Amino acid sequence: MTYELSREHEEFRRSVREFAEAEIAPHAAQWDRDHHFPVDVVQKMGKLGLFGLTSPEEYGGAGEDGDFTSLCVAIEEIGRVDQSMGITLEAAVGLGINPILTFGSKEQQDTWLPDLVSGEKLAGFGLTEPGAGSDAGATRTKAELVGDEWVVNGSKQFITNSGSEITSVVTVTARTGTREGGKPEISTIMVPAGTPGFTAEKAYDKLGWHASDTHPLSFEDARVPADHLLGERGRGYAQFLATLDDGRVAIAALAVGCIQACLDMSVQYAGERQTFGGPIGRKQGLAFQISDIEVMLHASRLLTYRAAAMKDSMVDGRGASMKEFKQAAAVAKLYATESAVTATRIATQVFGGYGFMEEYPVTRFYRDAKVLEIGEGTSEVQRMLIARGLGLPVE
Repeated sequence: MTYELSREHEEFRRSVREFAEAEIAPHAAQWDRDHHFPVDVVQKMGKLGLFGLTSPEEYGGAGEDGDFTSLCVAIEEIGRVDQSMGITLEAAVGLGINPILTFGSKEQQDTWLPDLVSGEKLAGFGLTEPGAGSDAGATRTKAELVGDEWVVNGSKQFITNSGSEITSVVTVTARTGTREGGKPEISTIMVPAGTPGFTAEKAYDKLGWHASDTHPLSFEDARVPADHLLGERGRGYAQFLATLDDGRVAIAALAVGCIQACLDMSVQYAGERQTFGGPIGRKQGLAFQISDIEVMLHASRLLTYRAAAMKDSMVDGRGASMKEFKQAAAVAKLYATESAVTATRIATQVFGGYGFMEEYPVTRFYRDAKVLEIGEGTSEVQRMLIARGLGLPVE
């Protein structure tokens, strides 16, 4: 197995980069200041085919011409100019489309996927709750089957793409009963936008990702048809674990885009900024730190695309094992996201006082980076998973 990107992947990278630099980069700072979610640009991303990279042709996707690696390339390139639009793409595919594509019935797929794949609509995935973050098994949201309807009550928080004007559905995890031994039975229920009793509350005022759509959700006797159960009843826990495995690699790709941006900005500024009769890049104390960003970039990119290649190799059942992929995903997510936070700190230091001013994009990347260590499983959770993968009995 090789982890070198193909010629087709590199050509695809160039096309996404051209789009990102033309349609996103000139506006990203203003969107960030205004906390504006640019629906028109999201739909342009859909027209470019970015939401369908892992979907079959029958739903408007790339089919055999796409793969998970292509999605990671797209997320990296979008994230290189704007992390908010990068996470919008990542969540739309990994948390919105992927669960329906993987676990949904043919009828559910026919109903929801065409609009989601085209980028005309978005879907969210409601997992996290006020008392159930990393401990997702502590879910308190309940769904009771009453006649031919699920009645959903509870709340979710920090849910991406859940309350935009083009959000069509949110898949939520909920307790649907109790297993033998007293453990909760967790299932996933699809709740369409506009369902009475389902409210996307006021958008969060966040540290970063200002241009992404993120809301708390509440459910008060929200009723949906019984056939809105996603996959098998009681399989919700396994479903979201599988969803998060893919998401960790995608978040790592977003982190790679962040690191690349930090390197580009730092090299340019260090060559232009003059002090003591010359560019600051000639000072070892600064040049060596920029060199560290270069090292982190190469290592993060290799780990990320190694994991992506493993994911793609599993399609025909002859590639990496699920255990190998899970370990690779956790390693990539941990290293790339922590490297991104470090890279933004270094880049801010390179810019000195200007690095503290919103005049330069480095400040936006600095604010955006921190959540990479939190979303799709914290760094602590990744270390726990890696240790377990090594056979250590860590709790």
